[in-house]
Amino acid sequence: MESIVDKSGSFIASQFRSLEGMRAASARGLVGPAVTISHQTGCGAHEIAKRLAEILQRAEPKKQQPWTVLDRQLVEKALDEHHWPRELADKMPEDKRSFVEDVLDELFGLRPPSWVLVPQVVETMLHLVEAGHVILIDRGATVVTTQLPNVFHVRLVASLAKRIGRVQDSRKLTVKAATEFVEKEDRGRQRYVKANFHARLDNELFYHMVVNTDRLPCADAAEVIAQGAIRCFQARSVPGSI
Repeated sequence: MESIVDKSGSFIASQFRSLEGMRAASARGLVGPAVTISHQTGCGAHEIAKRLAEILQRAEPKKQQPWTVLDRQLVEKALDEHHWPRELADKMPEDKRSFVEDVLDELFGLRPPSWVLVPQVVETMLHLVEAGHVILIDRGATVVTTQLPNVFHVRLVASLAKRIGRVQDSRKLTVKAATEFVEKEDRGRQRYVKANFHARLDNELFYHMVVNTDRLPCADAAEVIAQGAIRCFQARSVPGSI
């Protein structure tokens, strides 16, 4: 039986080949523009991503494929692509899973282990980025695609108090429940990236732009990000871009 170390090694080798292929395709002008958004919980990431997609779509010089925002849908697309039932998405939180959890879930047929599912999500992520016109929110998308010239990377941050307030309003929670939700989501996202990609989301060197949504409302943040992305795509002559 193939060991976990062997599986991890195979995954790393296959993704290295995939990234090398993507870089070569980028150099030949065969990939479209894409954006990744990493965020602290409660920064307004989904609203900003939606507005950003609309701005980028309006800015297209001619009709291209529509800009699409993918968060949970990224996991669902990965499940579809690899012929797993979509219901598994509910069992794939953005958090680190222990070896024991993975083994027990596989043993009882609850879900495949992380060393199977995470590489498949990454593979789907690379396929989407290669096609272009996508905005990927979290799931380590920034780290996975950091070396690809057709991808613009953004990090959204805000003060804890403002983030708790936004979550409290949007989810109709008490201050205590909103605080617990924000802290749990942030810890889970950080653990997921550290466990699967050996990286830290707060490494500012991953990003073209870090936006503080305490200072900029969502509409203005989307405009600023769009301007930066368009200039980046133009400077790198990304095909199919604005």
